[in-house]
Amino acid sequence: MSDLPRKAVTRTAKLATLPLGMAGRATWGLGKRIGGYSADLVGQELQQRTAEQLFKVLGELKGGAMKFGQALSVFESALPEEVAGPYRAALTKLQEAAPPMPVATVHAALAERMGEDWRELFEEFEDKPSAAASIGQVHRGVWHDGRPVAVKVQYPGAGEALLSDLNQLGRFVRLLGPLIPGVDIKPLVSEMRDRLSEELDYKLEARAQRAYAEEFADDPDVRVPDVVYQCDQVLVTEWLEGVPLADVIRDGSREERDRAGQLLARFLFSGTARTGLLHADPHPGNFRLLTGDAPDGPPEQWRLGVMDFGTVDRLPEGLPPTIGVALRMALDGDAEGVHELLCDEGFIKPSVELDPDAVLEYLLPIIEPAQEEEFVFSRDWMREQAARIADPRSPAYRLGKQLNLPPSYLLIHRVTLSTIGVLCQLGAQVRMHEEMEAWVPGFLPEEDEEEYFDGVEEEAEVTETSA
Repeated sequence: MSDLPRKAVTRTAKLATLPLGMAGRATWGLGKRIGGYSADLVGQELQQRTAEQLFKVLGELKGGAMKFGQALSVFESALPEEVAGPYRAALTKLQEAAPPMPVATVHAALAERMGEDWRELFEEFEDKPSAAASIGQVHRGVWHDGRPVAVKVQYPGAGEALLSDLNQLGRFVRLLGPLIPGVDIKPLVSEMRDRLSEELDYKLEARAQRAYAEEFADDPDVRVPDVVYQCDQVLVTEWLEGVPLADVIRDGSREERDRAGQLLARFLFSGTARTGLLHADPHPGNFRLLTGDAPDGPPEQWRLGVMDFGTVDRLPEGLPPTIGVALRMALDGDAEGVHELLCDEGFIKPSVELDPDAVLEYLLPIIEPAQEEEFVFSRDWMREQAARIADPRSPAYRLGKQLNLPPSYLLIHRVTLSTIGVLCQLGAQVRMHEEMEAWVPGFLPEEDEEEYFDGVEEEAEVTETSA
């Protein structure tokens, strides 16, 4: 492969192999069944073949196809276990790897964008990429001042490829939908298409990353690498050394999983509250666990390293207070209050009549993590929620179809759902209620909020005096 496949007809043909392949494998499976093979054995092999083709096509195409695969990968915990097994390795592999650009293409792109003397900006530059993402790949290097850096180079033709892929995937959503029960894939693809221009603009990404890096510069729990250099389609940031979150998901200890989960939940809520920006791409490939000078030290000393700020939601006032107020009302059992608030915010359209108690009954299992002091996220819990919402025979399914998601909440909803998917992959025990009390506007009653923040200010003053 000499480059990112650009021609729409070529990419369309490749994407078309997904539904065609599924149909072909179904026919193959039927033939095996007629030939006397057990249903379980045929089913397992069928899922394995489908997973392999899914990774091959999406990974080779990069662009919007790979981005779609990354988005799906955080939801694999919603799949039934007999289906999840074959898909898990294939989908999560998309989070860390993809076929690389040839070295000559990388050098040509850097010369075009940084100047023919681009090598003089580096003491070292590794030709082999350390990671590949949906629209670019990352190379490790050493900047001319001696700092280790990550050099993100956008694929030539990435914009055209993204738009082509997402348009084509929009046609296949009905066929791909059954891969992830309980997740409506059509708005996921539409939202990705709407954010296309921002994803391609490294100037916007650099601005968002600088804002996060400045805010979290001295944070004991979160580390964001600063931007070193940015030009058209090239972004150079400080190198982030650490344990990939995907490794912790795969074989981390109980303590490591819990620490990673707590930090992820803390970042989800605190990042927006502190910067006015929502990091909107929470798949495991964008996180590292930083062990500092003691790689074998206790996990409670770990920090969360965060990368890739290409997709953000701008929320200058933080998360909408409606979210916190509605959650608090639901946990208090205030069905009428929740119903009225959802109507006011457009979650329930004026033409739709829903029983407030039924709405509360629909919400309570979903918001269970916010109710308990500590909640253990698990694949079983995720599958249970997905099955409840996706089963047409379920009252939750019928009620969910009558709810509306206002456009201003779409990205917040996707990010929250994706983060929960990662927490379930980790199987982490998380103090979610504590994080929401600290960072989600409206979650505490007004008088409790004032008392809480007064306490935070007093603690800060004591710390400053002691220092």
